[in-house]
Amino acid sequence: MGQRKFAIMSSNSPKALLAKADLEEKYDFVPIDEAEGIVALGGDGFLLQAMHMTMTRDVPIYGMNRGSVGFLMNEFNPDELWDRIDAANEFVIHPLRMKARQISGYEQEALAINEVSILRETRQAAKLRISIDGKERLPELICDGVLVCTSVGSTAYNLSANGPIIPIGAGVMALTPISPFRPRQWRGALLPHDCKVTFEVLEQSKRPVSGVADQTEVRDVEYVSVEEDRSINLRMLFDPGHDLHERIMLEQFYGK
Repeated sequence: MGQRKFAIMSSNSPKALLAKADLEEKYDFVPIDEAEGIVALGGDGFLLQAMHMTMTRDVPIYGMNRGSVGFLMNEFNPDELWDRIDAANEFVIHPLRMKARQISGYEQEALAINEVSILRETRQAAKLRISIDGKERLPELICDGVLVCTSVGSTAYNLSANGPIIPIGAGVMALTPISPFRPRQWRGALLPHDCKVTFEVLEQSKRPVSGVADQTEVRDVEYVSVEEDRSINLRMLFDPGHDLHERIMLEQFYGK
C-alpha cells in the first residue's frame, strides 16, 4: 500500500524512542495537525495520553506496545506498517464528562477515557449520596471512594476494585465502590450508558473529597456529575484476531 498521512507519537521511555527512530527511518510521517491518523508508541498510559491530546481531531489511533502491559496496544513490529493499518479493525468509544463543583463554588469540567473517581483526601472515609438521572439511589455511601468507568476503563482501576469487566458495545457503565464501609455488602451497579450519575459529598469540611477524571484532579468538591459524551468519537485501531473484543473476553477467562 502507499503512503498514509499518519503522525507518530511516543512516550519518553528509551524503548519507545528507539522504536520511533526505527519507524521514522522506514516511513514518512506528517505533523500531527496534518494527520489523518496517529501511530502511538508506548504503554497503555501513553495511549490514553495521546488520545487526550488528539481528542478533538476525530482521527484513529494505532498503538504499538513499547511499555509493559500493553492491554490497549498492538504488538510492535516495524514491518509493513501501512498494510497493518489498512487491515486493522476500528473501535469507537466515547469518553465520560465530569462536571465538578468545589466547596468554593468554582466549577470545572474534564474528560475521562477510563474512569471518573471520587476519592477521599484524608484519613477519614468519604460520605456520598448517589443519584441516577436525578433520582436518589443510595442516600449514604461511606467508603474510600467510588468510580464510574467506560468499557475500556473496566479492565483498569475498576477491575482492581473488584468491578465487572464490560464488553465493548454492551451499552453500560460500571459504578463501583472502592473499599465500601457502609453499606458493607454493596458491590456497585451496571448502569445504562446514557444515564447521568451524580455524587453529593456529605460532611464536606470534615471529610474532603476529590473528583478525578483520568489525570485531572479537582480537590475539595461538593458535587460531581458524570455522563457519557457521545459528541466525541475516540477511534482505536487493532490488528485482526487480537482486537479489543477479544482482549476483554480473554481477560474475563484468563486474567491474572
